Amino acid sequence: MATFGYARVSTKGQELARQVDALRAAGVEEKYLFTDKLSGAKASRPALDEMLGKLREGDTVVIASLDRLARSTKQLLDLAERFNAEGVSLVSLHEQLDTRTPQGKFMYTVLAAMAEMERALIRERQREGIEAAKARGESGGRPRADKNAVKRAIALYKSGDYSVSQVSAESGISISTLYRYLRAEERGETA
Repeated sequence: MATFGYARVSTKGQELARQVDALRAAGVEEKYLFTDKLSGAKASRPALDEMLGKLREGDTVVIASLDRLARSTKQLLDLAERFNAEGVSLVSLHEQLDTRTPQGKFMYTVLAAMAEMERALIRERQREGIEAAKARGESGGRPRADKNAVKRAIALYKSGDYSVSQVSAESGISISTLYRYLRAEERGETA
């Protein structure tokens, strides 16, 4: 069971020293200390991703503040849910949140419940949107490409006389649609 620390600042000009000092004072060893210097809004943060890959059941993640771990409620809830599922504790020094305590576990449970409720609300809104579209006579999904245009695009592509961009311009079929139909044809599916 290891104690990991994560610190982040939003720009390269900002300093990590205050956070790193606090994490060390909380018992985080240098080899378990991960830092990023980029916006928390970024979905992928290299040091955070590396740390998440090393976490095992029974480990603890220490952060200076919740806003250093995530920039949105959704990010925070997703991480809280992941930690909970993996048996990883979370300690936030500023908020005095420690999921190793009964109060911290309660807060963790509240965060997980909020994440579950948000997912349920998203599913409900999606279902309502689909029903409303059906009521308007819309079928939903990706619009079908004109079969004749697809056949023409494939023929132009296979002739070798045209670049993919030229095939797209000549046939009116997008490049991604052309490739999708070519892959389908390779699998033996018909357009």
